[in-house]
Amino acid sequence: MNLSSKICLKIGGSIFLLYLAIHYWPSISGLIQTLLGAAFPLVLGCILAYVLNILMSFYERTILSPFKDKRGCSLISLVAAIVSLLAIVVALISLVIPELVACIQLLISQLPSALDWLVDYISSLDFVSKDLIATLEGIDWKSKIGDVFHIVTSGIGSVVDVVITTLSSLMSGLITLLMALIFSFYLLLGRKRLAAQSTRVLRHYMRPHHYEKLMYVLQVLNNSFHRYITGQCIEAVILGTLCALGMLALRLPYATMIGALVGFTALIPIAGAYIGAGVGAFMILMSSPLKALIFLVFLCLLQQVEGNLIYPKVVGSSLGLPGIWVLAAVTVGGGVMGIPGMLLGVPLASALYTLLRNDLNKSAREAVSTAESQDTDNK
Repeated sequence: MNLSSKICLKIGGSIFLLYLAIHYWPSISGLIQTLLGAAFPLVLGCILAYVLNILMSFYERTILSPFKDKRGCSLISLVAAIVSLLAIVVALISLVIPELVACIQLLISQLPSALDWLVDYISSLDFVSKDLIATLEGIDWKSKIGDVFHIVTSGIGSVVDVVITTLSSLMSGLITLLMALIFSFYLLLGRKRLAAQSTRVLRHYMRPHHYEKLMYVLQVLNNSFHRYITGQCIEAVILGTLCALGMLALRLPYATMIGALVGFTALIPIAGAYIGAGVGAFMILMSSPLKALIFLVFLCLLQQVEGNLIYPKVVGSSLGLPGIWVLAAVTVGGGVMGIPGMLLGVPLASALYTLLRNDLNKSAREAVSTAESQDTDNK
């Protein structure tokens, strides 16, 4: 095989760049982290824009479709999407925060008596030393817990330092969020123009075959993420509502808060159910161990209904991803990126599964058509 000088130059340049990347990887890695940190508001803005675009498209299809002023419709749908998202956040906060504060207060008040009960239980054991039992019984747990809180709060630093650190972190987060929101608004209001400009640039600098493949991959990714987000949100609302109603019917404490928590953790496939069950059972345990057991039994039954009826109808059929690959995507994504990886792993795996399945089906159809054409020629 004859290699032209142009191909040899490309191979040599690629090898040289690979050598530089390996040799100077710490510096390159630091530069990448710096760039990603600087671009984080823009990345967050793109994520917010994608989520808000789902709500905007829904409002434009269902409510604003008869209107002819598309520019005005875009603005109205954007405002409606923002109001809807803020309403959801405010509702979750109002449901969770008050009962969470009450649970923490109950935990602090019940902790000394729980420790006293533990000491009495240890005293009933025969193999425990009597000196240790006498030492434990002589401890004033309430005062010790107060001393621990005092040490923790005093070890944090002075009040001024704590206030300054908290305010600086809060302001930094608010500025980042504000920049992300502004960037997402610009993206959403000019999304059609940006799409046309991006298409023009890609068509100019890419070959038609490569452009069509890229558009196909992006379309599959968009469909996977869109179906996953809408399906998971609907499933989370249904599961959280059923959990809260069931807990209210069973007269279990913290019904609205645990219902909202279970619905929120349901956004994480597979692992979310266990997270919500563990946190909810621990909170109810502070009030009544028997009610905590009833809650676990109830949630297990609800999970069976959700896994066999709700999830396949709402999410599973839309993704078209077998359960074993859902589990693999959650495991690998969680190991790489934690909870964000769990959220991103399933739609990415669904997109890869769809691309692979379509490619295999296309190859099979081409093979069948080739065989049929050869049979026709032989006849």
